[in-house]
Amino acid sequence: MFQIRVHGRGGQGVVTAAEMLSIAAFEEGRHAQAFPSFGSERTGAPVVAFCRISDREIRSREPIVEADAVIIQDPTLLHQVPVFAGLKPDGYVLINSQHKIGELGIDEFAASRRVERFCSLPATELGVRHIGRPIPNMPLLAGFAALSGVIRLESVISAINSRFKGQVASGNISAAEEAYRLVKEASC
Repeated sequence: MFQIRVHGRGGQGVVTAAEMLSIAAFEEGRHAQAFPSFGSERTGAPVVAFCRISDREIRSREPIVEADAVIIQDPTLLHQVPVFAGLKPDGYVLINSQHKIGELGIDEFAASRRVERFCSLPATELGVRHIGRPIPNMPLLAGFAALSGVIRLESVISAINSRFKGQVASGNISAAEEAYRLVKEASC
């Protein structure tokens, strides 16, 4: 079973990101579950959502304590919330930021990890450019697909088409395709 935590703030599409990740996994014929955890339900408050992907039925229903990957939608959480707590030693880290990993103040944590599993992606900027809103979730899902190989870009696109229509769908797909390309071509 592959377990992912998505950290962000209310209003950034954290819950939607986990749901869409699970839909992408379903598109590939796998089992998946997604669920949120948050305290105060207000815009800007820290939010975490969870997604599990497996080739077998998933019976676990508790929050993810030991994650295989963390997706961080808001880099201001890096030094406010324990986003890396329980991340497995070979885990993946994808951070929404214009800055490279070495510029984010997480050098000490990253030093003991596999550098090729860490990546930053300007997902908010991609959201603004392609859909006109600072929502980083769909670019981050495509970036996660490129970084980890756990899901395919085609599955992310299919999930987007199942949830959104018209210009919102096409904008999110464009953002996802660019994010995927950026991660594949970059030395994060």
